[in-house]
Formats: sequence, C-alpha cells, structure tokens
Amino acid sequence: MPWAYRHATKDFAAFLEDAKDKLGLESDNMAYTAVDGVFRTFRRRLSYAEGVAFAQVLPAVLRAIFVQDWQPEVPPPPFGAREVMAREAMALRPNHNLTPPHAIEAVAWALRRAVDQSALDRVLGDLPQGAAAFWRVDTTNSAVLARRLV
Repeated sequence: MPWAYRHATKDFAAFLEDAKDKLGLESDNMAYTAVDGVFRTFRRRLSYAEGVAFAQVLPAVLRAIFVQDWQPEVPPPPFGAREVMAREAMALRPNHNLTPPHAIEAVAWALRRAVDQSALDRVLGDLPQGAAAFWRVDTTNSAVLARRLV
C-alpha cells in the first residue's frame, strides 16, 4: 500500500492544522470551507488536463477535495487579481463561510508544507500564466515551509 494512502488521515490533519492556524480560524469545518473555496477558485482556471496534472502532486485527501464537484466542461476563465479571486473563494457556501481575505496566501502556505515543493513548482510551470503566482508564498525564511510530514 502506498505511504500516501496509509497515512492519508495524518497528512490531511497536519495540513488542516496548518491551514487553520494561518487562516486564523477556530474549527476544522471553517478551515475546510476556506480550503475548498481556494481549491475551487484555482481549479476553475484550469483545463481538465491541467487540473489532473496539478492534482497528481497533492496528498490523497487534498487530491479528492480538489476534484470534488468539478465540472471541467466549463471553459476556464483567466487568473485575475488576487483580491478578486479571494472574494470568489470567500463566496463558497456564503451562509457558512468565515473565510478571511488572506485565504489564498494562508492555504498556499499550508499546501507548500504538505507537498513536494519541487514537484509542485514543476507542474505550476506548465500551467497557465498566473498559476504559479496563485500558490506563491512570500517568505525570507524557506525553512518555515519545510514539509511537515515526510
């Protein structure tokens, strides 16, 4: 059994804890909604082939969340201003959404700690313009982004 499947729950719990912390949210449910909104916002801007390529670098549970409810036949819009995309992420399930305006940055930080960053950067380099910027994390200390679980 692949390690990624054997430890999927532990991987996801570590990611969600990081996301919750960076988002400044109190519960796993709140953090999940923010992550789902950020993933959907990013995914909308990809073709089916691009989305599948991106999903391949995600841990098992995040990969499942990324593809859940996807309708890849809808033509993807281009990447836009981060503020606009953040509002889009915040609009998911509006009656149950406490996603903060910095959700993209927070989820990007947590995601980078959960994946092989070189694999992520490789796939982002093959995606449309704006994809790499979406997942960029500005930090002067790259050690803070070290993979949490190996």
